[in-house]
Amino acid sequence: MILFNDFKLESPLLKQEVQLAIQKVIDSGWFILGKELEAFESDFARYIGTRYCVGVASGTEAIALALMAQNIGQGDEVITTNLTAFPTISGILHSGAQPVVVDIFDSNGLIDYTQIEQKITHRTEAIVPVHLYGQSCNMAEIKTIADKHNLRIIEDCAQASGATFHDRKCGSIGHCGAFSFYPTKNLGAYGDGGAITTNDDEVYKKLLALRNYGQTKRYHHESKGINSRLDEIQAAILNVKLKYLDGFNQQRQEIAMTYRKHLQSVKCLSQESYGTPCNHLFVVKSAHRDQLMEHLQNNGIQTLIHYPIPVNRQKAFGWQKDEVLENSELFADSILSLPIYPGLPKQHIDQIIQTVNDFKP
Repeated sequence: MILFNDFKLESPLLKQEVQLAIQKVIDSGWFILGKELEAFESDFARYIGTRYCVGVASGTEAIALALMAQNIGQGDEVITTNLTAFPTISGILHSGAQPVVVDIFDSNGLIDYTQIEQKITHRTEAIVPVHLYGQSCNMAEIKTIADKHNLRIIEDCAQASGATFHDRKCGSIGHCGAFSFYPTKNLGAYGDGGAITTNDDEVYKKLLALRNYGQTKRYHHESKGINSRLDEIQAAILNVKLKYLDGFNQQRQEIAMTYRKHLQSVKCLSQESYGTPCNHLFVVKSAHRDQLMEHLQNNGIQTLIHYPIPVNRQKAFGWQKDEVLENSELFADSILSLPIYPGLPKQHIDQIIQTVNDFKP
């Protein structure tokens, strides 16, 4: 079976370095808010191109805290895409704000920025563009809208570690970038983890307190914070893996180029010229998606769907039920994600391509 993700294929050298990093933390006897986190925050901020990084417990809480640090919450609205992992929505809800979704571009699955302005009301405070599948949204267009209406931008970079818009890394363009280090991500921990990047001094100071119960110093609580901290072991693991990230992303790019060159019976999503994707996922479209998925499974190839249900059709989303956001609905019915990750053997890539091309509905 060719797995959708296979962590056993991580390089032996990386595993050895990670084991040493974990042992170092254990030997130190310090597990929360220590030197490993400080080192990772400094290195990741430098990598993304921001002044600050704040490690937190997950990508979901990164979104929530980024909003909270900018005083966005109860009574406010936040505009985002109708096709995303639901944790984007969970993060907005966690802040107290109400998410408002808009449709996507059918060609790439990214938020349709031409539809954002019609959803702006007197309650709108922010836009959360999702760099879906590892490809940047058109941040120039989104920033123009945000500046015109005095809105904050929190980039959802959960799938975009290393992706760029022009010459800037995703997570350095908006007021904050929210990252996930879930194990399957391009930069993945060995458990949950997340981070927020920013250039704003005041937001940075608020985030340090908010992630730690609102404390400014021990037992002095000046805001209604939460417990959301990236622990020392995960920070140490991430800092080992960070130096391999560009190389791993290059491997993903090469696999994606091979797929684009040789896949025939499916349609690949468009790759926009304004940036370099990090190819977190490789998503194709087929009018016979479910049959194709079954065909691949029967031939020993695991695939997934990202995502089968648009946000406004989820039971947990209580708004915009009557709106027809046609692109996201048609898109969700036709997409399929193929395996793509560093270390995926060439014979597996060739087998995936051949099996897809052999499919006859």
